[in-house]
Amino acid sequence: MARVLLRGGRVVDPAAGTETVADVLIDGGRVAAIGNDLAPEVTAEAEIIDATGKIVGPGFVDLHSHVNSIAGQRLQARDGVTTALELEAGLLPVEIAYDRAMREGRPINFGFSASWGMARAEVLSGRPADADFVGSLSILSDPAWQADSTPKQLGQWLGRLESELGDGALGIGILQGYAPRTDPAEYLAVNELAARAGVPTFTHVREIVEADATTPVDGTEEAARAAMEFGGQVHHCHVNSTSRRHIDRTLGVIERARNGGATITVETYPYGAGSTGIGAAFLAPERLPVWGITPSSIVIVNTGERIRDEAHLRHVRATDPGAACIVEFLNDSDPGDRALLESALAFDDGIVASDAMHVTWPDGSVDTREWPLPEGGMTHPRTSGTYARSLRMMVRERGAWNWVEAFRRCSYLPARVMDATTPAFAAKGHLAVGADADVIVIDPERVTDQATYLDSTRPSVGITHVLVAGEFVVRDEDIVADAYPGRGLRGQRR
Repeated sequence: MARVLLRGGRVVDPAAGTETVADVLIDGGRVAAIGNDLAPEVTAEAEIIDATGKIVGPGFVDLHSHVNSIAGQRLQARDGVTTALELEAGLLPVEIAYDRAMREGRPINFGFSASWGMARAEVLSGRPADADFVGSLSILSDPAWQADSTPKQLGQWLGRLESELGDGALGIGILQGYAPRTDPAEYLAVNELAARAGVPTFTHVREIVEADATTPVDGTEEAARAAMEFGGQVHHCHVNSTSRRHIDRTLGVIERARNGGATITVETYPYGAGSTGIGAAFLAPERLPVWGITPSSIVIVNTGERIRDEAHLRHVRATDPGAACIVEFLNDSDPGDRALLESALAFDDGIVASDAMHVTWPDGSVDTREWPLPEGGMTHPRTSGTYARSLRMMVRERGAWNWVEAFRRCSYLPARVMDATTPAFAAKGHLAVGADADVIVIDPERVTDQATYLDSTRPSVGITHVLVAGEFVVRDEDIVADAYPGRGLRGQRR
C-alpha cells in the first residue's frame, strides 16, 4: 500500500468534535500520523497531496444502499461514500452476497443484513432466495409473502434469519411497509430475535395513522414500541419518505421513545421522491390516495415514462412488477416541502443515508466496469448526490451544520450504529491515528450534487479525493478505474 501525505487540510474528527489545520499521513491502510510538524523520516517516500483550504475527514458510511454493483458504488464514491451497506432490505443468503461482491470486486466497502422479506418469500411463496436485490423486486406484488404466517411458518423464517446472523449478517432488514397488513406480533417476534442476538433491525415502517387510519398499527409507533419492549437496537429507515407531510409528529414519537430509554436511530435523505419496484403494495391504484399522490406521480426509471392513469399503472404492475420507478411524494422546489426535508435532516442525531438504487440501462443490464458510465443509464439521483446535496443544503446554504456536525451525521453516527454487531466499525467514522484510512477530501466552496431526476447519473462535484483502506478510488474528482479496495464487513454474534 502506498504512503500518502495529505498536507495542510482542515482535518475534521467528529469523534473528538475537532477541526484543525494539519497534515494526515496514511500508511498501511491506516491513519499513521496527524500533526503540523511530522518528522521527515516519518513522511519519507510518501506521495504528497496538497489539501490546503480543503476539508479532510472520514469517509461517509451509508447504512442504506441497494446498488450492490461496481457502477453504483462508483457514483457513491464520487459522493464521498467509502462504505455502503444493504441493510433495509438485506440479502439472503448473505454468504452468496459476500462471495459475489468479493469475486467481482468493489471500489468501496460493503455489507449486508439478513433479509426478512426474502426469508418470508422462501417460506410463504416457495421462492428460493439468491441474494439478488434487483431480481427480488418482482416479488413485491405477490400477495402470498404479504400474508400472515402460521406458527409453523413463523418459526421457519425466524430460524432462517437466525442462521443468517450466524453467517455474518449485520442485523435484520425488515420491509414491513411492503407487507403492511401482517400481524404486528410477527414484527415484535423479529425484534425479539434481534435483541436476543444483539444485532440491530432496520425497518421500512408500515403506514402511519395520518395516512391510513386502518393500518394495523402506526408504523413509527410500532418501531418505537419494539425498541422499548425488548431493549434492542431499532433503526428507522428514510423517515422523510414514510412520514411525508407528517414528519414533525413521527419525529416526536422517536424523540419520546429515546427519552424513555429506547435505542432507536433514524435516517433521512434530502429528496422529495423515493424509488422502489412498481409492484409494491403501497403503489396499488387504490392505495395511492393514502399517499396523497396519483398515478402520474410515478415515473418508470428505465424509460423515463410517466404513468398516465390508473389503467396504465395496473398494466405495468401486472406485466413488470419489478420495474424500478420513482415516486414523487414531496415537491423539491416547493418551499414548504423543502422545509419538511430540512427538518428531517436537522433532527437531533439524525443520520444521512441515501437509499441508493442500482443503475439500469435500456438493454436491462445493471452493472458495468466502464467509466465514464455508458450513455442511457438511469437511477434515482440520490444514488449520485445524497451526501453532496446534504452538505450543500445544510452547511453551505442554511448554515445549520458546521463541518464537524456534517461528518458526525454522515460518518460517525452511522458507524456507531454498527458497533454492537461488527467490531471492524470501531476503526471507521472518525479520523485519528489508528483509524482506517477511509478518508475523503472536500472542496468546501464547490461541493454540490449534479444529478437530477432526468439526468440521474451525473456525479457530484467538489469531493476531490476518496481513499478506501489508503487506496485512491477517486482522485482529482475522477474514478480510478482499476481500484477495487472495498472489503466485506461481517457481523460477529456476541
